[in-house]
Amino acid sequence: MAYFWPLILVVASNSVYHICAKSLPESVDPLASLTVTYLIGSIFSGILYFVTNRGGANLLHEYSQMNWAPYLLGLAVVGLEAGSMHAYKAGWPVSAFQVSSAAAIATILVFIGYLVYHEAITVNKLVGLALCLVGLFFLNK
Repeated sequence: MAYFWPLILVVASNSVYHICAKSLPESVDPLASLTVTYLIGSIFSGILYFVTNRGGANLLHEYSQMNWAPYLLGLAVVGLEAGSMHAYKAGWPVSAFQVSSAAAIATILVFIGYLVYHEAITVNKLVGLALCLVGLFFLNK
């Protein structure tokens, strides 16, 4: 179960995320919405940090141990969310946008995995990417 619960959490959260992003009122600027989103996310993250780290929780110490990654991740997450909200405002169907972006991301990450992390590019991965492209063709036709 330790292997699958993160996948279940991501799939459930991502599904709720796209429903919410698609349901944002047309009159609301996505970036204004993100200020509320991140306020709630920050509060919830802080609560979870202290609940899951009873006794030895020291958030300031954790902050002092960070490298560049959380800062760049913060910028990337804003880009992800603002891009999704703008895509839905532009008329993308919820059934096609996530799959289209995920297929493009998978393609890019196969090559980043190879170049940066020395992961193998296997025949199975190439067939999987080809199937993603075929699926994209049918989804967006």
